[in-house]
Formats: sequence, C-alpha cells, structure tokens
Amino acid sequence: MVNILTGESSTDLFGGDVPPQVKRLVEEARQADNPERALALLWTAQVCAPECPSLYYLLYKFHARHADFEQAELAALKGLEVAAEQAHLPDDWQSVTIDMADFQSPGPARFWLFTLKALSFIRMRKQDPDAARLYLNKVMELDPQGGTGAGVIDALLKGSDR
Repeated sequence: MVNILTGESSTDLFGGDVPPQVKRLVEEARQADNPERALALLWTAQVCAPECPSLYYLLYKFHARHADFEQAELAALKGLEVAAEQAHLPDDWQSVTIDMADFQSPGPARFWLFTLKALSFIRMRKQDPDAARLYLNKVMELDPQGGTGAGVIDALLKGSDR
C-alpha cells in the first residue's frame, strides 16, 4: 500500500498507530481517488480519535502539501497540544527544556519536537520568518544533534534572508 503523503510503501504512521476503530478511515483516505475525499476521511478519523498524534501528522502534512497553510497550522498546533499532554510537557512550548523529556526516542516527546519543526516550516511558508525562526530555535535547542532534520529549514530560512 502506498502512503498518501510520503509515497512510501508502508502502513506505519509517524506518531504511532491509530486505534482500530479509525484505522479503516485512514486506509480509505490512503486509497481515496481525490484529495477532498481523503481530507474528509482524515478529519473524520481525527474526530473519532482526537488523542491520536499520528492523525494530526497526516492532517498537517496533507494540508501543507496542498498549500493550505492555515489549516496545516491549526492541525499542527492541535497535534502539538496532544503530544505535549501525552509527554507531560507544559502547554507553553517556549518553556520546554531539554531535561523535561527524552526527545531522541520514539514517543510523544519526539513527535512533539517534529511537530514544532513542522510549525517552523509552515510559518516560513506563510511568509513569517520571525515566527519560523522562534520555532526552529527551540527545535535546535532540544535536538542539538540535528536528528529532526531542522538544518534543512534553517538553510531555507537563511536563504530567504538574502
């Protein structure tokens, strides 16, 4: 099966698996013959399992791929909130410090960090480099080894400064 967002041959979802009751909706979205149908199925899945981080990932990636950065940002912010709660991180992303969670191992804290990186990308695409840089600086602070791939967004932001 081909992932609707990445083109990878995988049934694995970033952010963890979805509950069985919504797995069917995600699979239908992957096989949908048009973007509107896929999107409706993904949002339906989110309503059925609002505590499932991977659904927010699918939503913000889908919206960003279709240049709907307003909706991508809303989905990413909600995903950030859900992941923060599951990782026992504060609501204020700016107050998070490296000693609050294991940001290197798979789980809610890692998902939270990747979503913060996604928010940086989304803000960059919304022509808001200052907000993008704020998000990115936090990602780089919490992931000094660069395992999230934040360097790519950093290079893009530096390129847009010229």
